[in-house]
Amino acid sequence: MQGAIARVCVVVAAAILNHPLLSPQENATLPDQDEELMARMREHEQRLEMEQAKLEQELAQQDSQQEETSSEGGYSWYFWSTVSFIILFTIEMCRVDLADAEIRPSEDEDLFTESGSVSPRTVTLDKDVLRNFCDKCTYSSAHENWRVREFVEGFADDLLESLRSVCDGEADMEVGDFVGIGSMFESWKVCKPLMCDLLVPFSPPEPFSFQFHLWCSPGSDMPPDVQGCGKIKVTRFGESGEGCLCGSANLGEDMICLLHGRNKSVEVDHSPDELLCSKNTSLLAKDQVMKWFQISVTKAWGRISHKYDFEVTFRNLDAAGALKIRFRSGKVIVLNVTPVVQLEDTDAYFVSHFPSDCDSSPDAHWPLSFAVYERNLLKYFTKILPQNSCHLHCLQIVTFLHRMQTGLTGKTALTNYHLKTALLHLLLSKGLSVWGMDSVEHRLRDVLCFLQRSLQEKRLHHVLIGNGKVPEEVRLPGIIGKADPINLFRSLVLQTELYATTVRHFQEMLRNAPVLIQEYTPHLSNGGLHHRLGERV
Repeated sequence: MQGAIARVCVVVAAAILNHPLLSPQENATLPDQDEELMARMREHEQRLEMEQAKLEQELAQQDSQQEETSSEGGYSWYFWSTVSFIILFTIEMCRVDLADAEIRPSEDEDLFTESGSVSPRTVTLDKDVLRNFCDKCTYSSAHENWRVREFVEGFADDLLESLRSVCDGEADMEVGDFVGIGSMFESWKVCKPLMCDLLVPFSPPEPFSFQFHLWCSPGSDMPPDVQGCGKIKVTRFGESGEGCLCGSANLGEDMICLLHGRNKSVEVDHSPDELLCSKNTSLLAKDQVMKWFQISVTKAWGRISHKYDFEVTFRNLDAAGALKIRFRSGKVIVLNVTPVVQLEDTDAYFVSHFPSDCDSSPDAHWPLSFAVYERNLLKYFTKILPQNSCHLHCLQIVTFLHRMQTGLTGKTALTNYHLKTALLHLLLSKGLSVWGMDSVEHRLRDVLCFLQRSLQEKRLHHVLIGNGKVPEEVRLPGIIGKADPINLFRSLVLQTELYATTVRHFQEMLRNAPVLIQEYTPHLSNGGLHHRLGERV
């Protein structure tokens, strides 16, 4: 009898601990939870019925073997049966309350479930209209984009050569060749104004060098708000046990270095301001670098301006090299020339700022850009995907919709970089065969669904940092691939109002998508194009 009672208690405890309502799946959607909930409830009900049948059989056998049962045992059996019944009855009575509490959306989820909300799966996207959009809009701008790139590359070479002549070779920073990144150099630029992003590496004069400390370095104590950043320390050769000692001390006129010689001796007297460091530190300061770069670019343009028949101005003084080229015809080309520091011998660069950033990190913390690796990842997929794949077309369409909606409702936390990140995540997770041009409608919905889910969860991981799916052909540095993932939507977690504004922007973008695509799709009318992208922007 006592064994049977113990088994009853075990069954009741198992029913409580394993009740499906008490262990919902963390990331399941509500319809999935309902189906799994009913399945698990039926399974537990069957198990309880089987256990009850076994207990009744054992009790019947014991009753047949023992004619008399002590009154104490009988009362004990009735007591435990009553307790079991009360527990099971309580669970059933609380089931509805638990389900209601589980299904009740949170305050943030109300933004997606409120009346009038739009789902990417229900947006009307006509396949023929999308194909027409891609064929006419993107291909018609390809030739123009190529000519703009050719002009920008030639102008940038000339400007940087003039900048090097402005800088003092022994006392000033050394400037390297530019690196083209962004939509114009990744072949998915579609909207005006035409914008080119250029990274310009620089290094300190001898005998100085840069030492780096990343957020993911062993023993790093950087706070969460500067994840993805690093510190750059300016050191002399010899101070860290590396380099030639002639740069660490003034040898005087009577001694020369046999390695560098008298003519290559290096000046050692540099103030922190000359080395662009923060006050009373040896850490490279972004503000100092931006001021130096702006002054140097202004002087460099002054030397070569007579050669060109257009004007160059700074369109944003808070950015290091935010230039605007305006021709006499009225055509405008926008340049983002950003001074950067190369991370050792990798293709990762510490940037003074990101053009799309609203919140800047502290002066001594430099964000790390992986734009070159992202460009290489897109090139990798272009080679292995089916011919005439739709991945870049999807990115062009969604960035077009985002830009048009931004013109209507203003800027939010959502940027083109987030859109490209979503596409790269899908490229890494989906099969290659599904990216054919015939699937542009489905893949576009996938991108929009991925963005909506990321906004709802307030989580969009950087596509390269800590992502084991990145192919080896990209040659990502090992320390970056092994680092913890970084949430690009962290600001949405901390700023409720910004999150609500961004969600409303995305919902309006979905709602207006069919009209915008239809209206701005060029179509032949009397032998000419009816609309051009960016015409009303």
